[in-house]
Amino acid sequence: MKDIPIYLFTGFLDSGKTKFIQETLEDERFNAGEKTLLLLCEEGEEEYDLSKMPYQNIYIRKIESKTDLTAKNIEKFLKETSAERVIVEYNGMWLLEELFKALPRYCIISQEICFFEESTALTYNANMRQLVYDKISTAELVVFNRCPENFDFMPLHKLVRGANRRSNIAYEYENGYVKYDDLEDPLPFDVNADVIEISDIDYALWFQDMMSDMSKYIGKTLKFKGIVARDGKIPDDTFVVGRHVMTCCADDIQYCGIACDWNSAKTLKTNDWIIVTAKLSVGNHKLYRSKGPYLTATAVALSSKPETEVATFY
Repeated sequence: MKDIPIYLFTGFLDSGKTKFIQETLEDERFNAGEKTLLLLCEEGEEEYDLSKMPYQNIYIRKIESKTDLTAKNIEKFLKETSAERVIVEYNGMWLLEELFKALPRYCIISQEICFFEESTALTYNANMRQLVYDKISTAELVVFNRCPENFDFMPLHKLVRGANRRSNIAYEYENGYVKYDDLEDPLPFDVNADVIEISDIDYALWFQDMMSDMSKYIGKTLKFKGIVARDGKIPDDTFVVGRHVMTCCADDIQYCGIACDWNSAKTLKTNDWIIVTAKLSVGNHKLYRSKGPYLTATAVALSSKPETEVATFY
């Protein structure tokens, strides 16, 4: 079956999603007559005015609860409407994983934009960090609406960059003017150094950056502190080294490690803290089922625990 593009709009109530989607569908540059399924996953204060659309090609369907968010229902809607594409206005209180699991395989995310109201964004982040991080981490654009004149954008900039270093950021002011964030965020370590030294507080940031742009580190020598993982299935000349990383809350702490080859690896034990100096490569490693990053150690030394054992982005 032909791939169906998905245009995904996320954010919490009153964040501006409906207004943006309405204006987008009124624009003939986007709406050139394609049959479009508009999938609504929450009830907002604003309603869509289909009479303003240049074509009568928009078919609204609603998902009332998470239990209704299934591939079967989405396929039913697509069949009913013969839609060529889908616009999803997603419920901010639902994790994106629920949607990704429900999408049929031929439905491909084409664009993902996240919306916040400027005055409530930091409050949501303080009280529902997991949900905020969930929406920002995969968005290609984060929009902050209703920004007052001369407001301090740095807390919002840091909020986004703590979850996503690649996303574009836009601030829409109350007068309708839109400013794009062009602030550069240099990494807190020198990627061009002979040995890239990753401090304890920067491990999470480095791991995120490395996983999103491995080419930047191929052939580079790294030095950092990490905790060892080994078991009986790991070859004698290999261990895993990494840190436990918390992306948004204690519930999502996970071990973010990388395979490392070293002739004396069998002398290490799980939970040993070490300082490793190693060169990074990318390829098919014996510890992976597919291509991935791995290290070849030139020096390994036992070390004490860092002051904070769990690495974070903030």
